[in-house]
Amino acid sequence: MKQILFKGSGVAIITPFYESGVNFDKLGELLEFQVENNTDAIFICGTTGETPTMTKDEQLKTIEYTVKKINGRIPVIAGAGGNNTAGAVEMSKEVEALGVDGLLSVVPYYNKPTQHGIYAHFKTIADSVKTPIILYNVPGRTVANMGVETIKELANLENIVGIKECDFSHVGELVRSCPSDFFVYSGDDPNFLPLLSMGGQGLVSVMANIIPKDTNEIYKKFISGDLEGSRKIQLKTLPLINALFIESNPVPLKYALNLMGYNVGECRLPLAPMLDKNINVLKQELKNYGLI
Repeated sequence: MKQILFKGSGVAIITPFYESGVNFDKLGELLEFQVENNTDAIFICGTTGETPTMTKDEQLKTIEYTVKKINGRIPVIAGAGGNNTAGAVEMSKEVEALGVDGLLSVVPYYNKPTQHGIYAHFKTIADSVKTPIILYNVPGRTVANMGVETIKELANLENIVGIKECDFSHVGELVRSCPSDFFVYSGDDPNFLPLLSMGGQGLVSVMANIIPKDTNEIYKKFISGDLEGSRKIQLKTLPLINALFIESNPVPLKYALNLMGYNVGECRLPLAPMLDKNINVLKQELKNYGLI
């Protein structure tokens, strides 16, 4: 039986920055906000956390801080993937040593491996650590799309316990044919309820950075049998989600958090400040939702 990391709503949390580095005090506030509002898991140092523009030292210190701050209250799952298998193995081992509950490992990006190469990449990582691994398939960012058959093969490895799936066309077949203890999570906020209705187990969420309680309520109402209540919240979130992705994530998200008074700093280049016309759209949706 695979280790269950979480069911429900996990947050892909942002990394707050000073000009000179990571703002750990602010990160601590954001982590407490998530715990207090029923988030089921913290995903640290992923895409939303701007890992591509962080140094390795910054990543490791951010993960270490998060593990200590959360102190076992909810699972901490840390990004440790990459497109260099040897480098991903090294990073996974270093992150494992920090005491995380799980590792998030992305499909190798840019170098366009075959399905055989993708399988070999993840098997090599899985063989190098004992910590549970959640795969991350996000073809819109990686170019390579991990196929269903490849995922099914990887699902048979003991410490590969789930997938954050951003290709919704895969979800039904994965739920139907993978082992029941291999969990399927949505990587896209609009697909949370559709995934749950097909038998998936949860969401790794961007919107939970600003509406963690509502995000979690979609899950709670669904599992309690209140499908209509779950549907109403999911539909309510859609205009806000669209605004959060009007430019590359997490640029609008950080702007939203700053408008809400969290002062998380700006994104690092090459993620540039938002265009004025898009700021106006975002502000309006935040007002419509009652967040500012």
